[in-house]
Amino acid sequence: MTIISQRIVPTAVAASFAATMLLAGCSTAQPEAGADAGAPKAEAQSAPQAGAVTFTDDTGTEVAVDNPQRVVACMGSFASMWELAGGTLVGASDDAFTLSDYDLKSENVQKVGDFANLNLESIIALEPDFVIMTSGSGGRGGDSNQADLKAALVASNIPVACFQVTTFDDYLRMLRTCCDVTGRDDLYEQNGQAVSDRIEAVKAKVPAGEEPSALVLTTYSGGTRVQASSTMTGAMLADLGVKNLADENPSLLKDFSLESIIEMDPDFIFVVPMGNDDAAAMKALEDQTAANPAWSTLSAVRDGRYVALDPHLFQYKPNERWDQSYQVLFDALYA
Repeated sequence: MTIISQRIVPTAVAASFAATMLLAGCSTAQPEAGADAGAPKAEAQSAPQAGAVTFTDDTGTEVAVDNPQRVVACMGSFASMWELAGGTLVGASDDAFTLSDYDLKSENVQKVGDFANLNLESIIALEPDFVIMTSGSGGRGGDSNQADLKAALVASNIPVACFQVTTFDDYLRMLRTCCDVTGRDDLYEQNGQAVSDRIEAVKAKVPAGEEPSALVLTTYSGGTRVQASSTMTGAMLADLGVKNLADENPSLLKDFSLESIIEMDPDFIFVVPMGNDDAAAMKALEDQTAANPAWSTLSAVRDGRYVALDPHLFQYKPNERWDQSYQVLFDALYA
């Protein structure tokens, strides 16, 4: 059994969420059975035969690869996505191993360092014929910038592609490119188009005329941040007809203000713990909020619409499980 979200009250938030995440770590979602039943089994399992492929990555750089077999992925979600496209790995960043939900299938994959602090020598030593990096910056502490290593890899004649994945559409775009490289259209249909169809089915159920208001909080041991609609969870909420109050109050994005939140009184408050200790992250938020008697007067807190979200679905990219993330939010909003 996997618990992917839990309604909580501020007086017991740390213990409740810790139990939730312990259960969540016990299960790994599997691709939907029969998703590519239309293709012969032997053909679906055959080696990629895509040949030479040229594409433009998210930095506008033209990249040429020819059936790469020694691939290094520099983010856990990218490592998972490459395998979902039918590829195999020789190297991956540390988070590909520490996040159990990614569950890499390639054999003897070597670690190449934390995604925010990659080891260039370790990557080159693997003699890769393709390296997949993120073009985004940020991550833990805002210090992740893999583009700094790209020049050194290109100088070593190693093809490098950089992607930035925030929303489901970003995931689809990158998966499409990866499947073009591997020649596995069947896996794009299974892990991309079929997921998209299920998301559209969720979105179609949103009641007409309703526009609940919400705030999304990312909490960590050092503090709390508010997310706009441009973030991963914020974009999903927007797709589900939610008005994100942070979009109308951009000052919240820089400084967490309990007084402002109490004044806005959102219908829903969604909380995503960040960092290596979910319980500590939630405890930090409780210390910032529950100590103020006015916090309990918020309608979201009072009426049980204060919702903790599983980081595996709302912090780390859920890849082939994006539809589950949408369903969790829909159920919290409208069920």
